[in-house]
Amino acid sequence: MNDSVQKLLALARQQGVQAEVYFLQLDETPVKFETNRLKSLQTRATTGIALRVLSQGRLGFASSTDLSRLEALLAAAIETAGSGDPAEFDFLAAGELPEGRASRLFTVPSGDHFVRLGDELVARIRDYNGDILVSAAFTLRRSQVEIATTGGTTGRRERTTVSASLSGNLVRDADLLEVSDFAVERDGEPDYEQLVAGVIAKFRRAERTAWVESGTLPVVFSPMAAAFTLGGLFQTALSGQTVLQKTSPLADRLDQQVFSEELTLFEAPDQGTAATGFDDEGTPTRAKQFIERGVVQEFYWDRTWAARAGRLPGGNGFRSGLARPAPGLVNFCMAGGRATTAQLIGSIDEGILVEQVLGAGQSNTLAGEFSVNLDLGYKIEKGEIVGRLKNTMVAGNIFEAFSTQLLGLSRETSWVFGSTALPTIAFSHLGVSSRR
Repeated sequence: MNDSVQKLLALARQQGVQAEVYFLQLDETPVKFETNRLKSLQTRATTGIALRVLSQGRLGFASSTDLSRLEALLAAAIETAGSGDPAEFDFLAAGELPEGRASRLFTVPSGDHFVRLGDELVARIRDYNGDILVSAAFTLRRSQVEIATTGGTTGRRERTTVSASLSGNLVRDADLLEVSDFAVERDGEPDYEQLVAGVIAKFRRAERTAWVESGTLPVVFSPMAAAFTLGGLFQTALSGQTVLQKTSPLADRLDQQVFSEELTLFEAPDQGTAATGFDDEGTPTRAKQFIERGVVQEFYWDRTWAARAGRLPGGNGFRSGLARPAPGLVNFCMAGGRATTAQLIGSIDEGILVEQVLGAGQSNTLAGEFSVNLDLGYKIEKGEIVGRLKNTMVAGNIFEAFSTQLLGLSRETSWVFGSTALPTIAFSHLGVSSRR
């Protein structure tokens, strides 16, 4: 156990308070290329502790990156407990937490490795078209987390990931086309060949332009577009916090058929780049089936909201940096369907393929509504992609789209950002707004 963690636990015991110590050490090396050239290479490091205490029946919290003043950190946490929320749960008692996924042997690349790699990827895209202005970014991220409580719980996990993004801008008169792709790998490097091929394929599909009229049309979402547009809406609706606050439309729909039988949503905490055996509160994670064949099965809870709802926490308390934990997911997964992506596209006489969207774009997230501008999208005509669409928007509602408008799901699924696994999703009709 880290020396600072041990000392802080000892200090808490001397003060007669229960304590939960969360230690984080994070090192990041981002390498960035812009407009075909190296822009920056740097290393950032963060080390700190987030501390929660139970004192006089109330919950206190404090955090600090100064590990030389642990007594002051404990005093601050105890002081906030004086005006904190009443304690609704206890910290974990004795036990060693499972890491969940062992790290593979991996030789960590140097910054110079990514500099050379960036030059190569830029050249590959410009070999396809020398007018493209290429940007690339690589981030080597190493994190170490330790959790310990005065009750005797201890847990430790380490994670190394390499992420890569590749994008290109192509200006034609007054038209700006931007194409991008992203990949991440844990204890290894992404498939850079696939990354380059994906970007070039998008540019090729966009060589011609097309147009659709406003109205309703079949719409197909790529896994990346679906993750940006639809994934967050489901995660909001399935959160125990929104369910208990009665702001989720699913709050009173447990065990009911709400969606099409083709829809199954789940969490697999032993998969993806964030795979872990315990959350940031020390609660062991477990697999969950949120929606099974359209029927709402369960929600996800951190320790606070689980206690308020009288439910057992399921390992879904996660932190942003050294902040307080809140309900979150290890990953969000959707089961695939029966058709291939090519078959889904081939079944559409006239419609839209959404590849990239501009921002999240939602209008009323709690109601499941979405409205997004296409950053990159294509027209489908007689089962073929015939050209790029501009000035086009797609809108709908996930509760309608996944009940009466779901046309099909591809049997292939793809990891997006290492934390979301989705198939290609086709809807029979969504609202479309377009202008020439």
